[in-house]
Amino acid sequence: MYQDKLSPETHKRARKLLQIANRAAKRAQEENRKKGIPNVYDFNGHLYYELPNGELTKKDPYPLSEEEETRN
Repeated sequence: MYQDKLSPETHKRARKLLQIANRAAKRAQEENRKKGIPNVYDFNGHLYYELPNGELTKKDPYPLSEEEETRN
């Protein structure tokens, strides 16, 4: 059986930090929706964009212009 080497206090702190991070991410997502900015998610190495209307797409709503692509 696997023996966890972390103390209960460490687990408690990690849970609290995860809770804080999840709240911050949720607030940022809501703020983006209010401002009309797409949220970007990565699922198994694939990018998905949640558009302000709630639609999910793989198409980048802000593709680089051809000029910018040639500079990079």
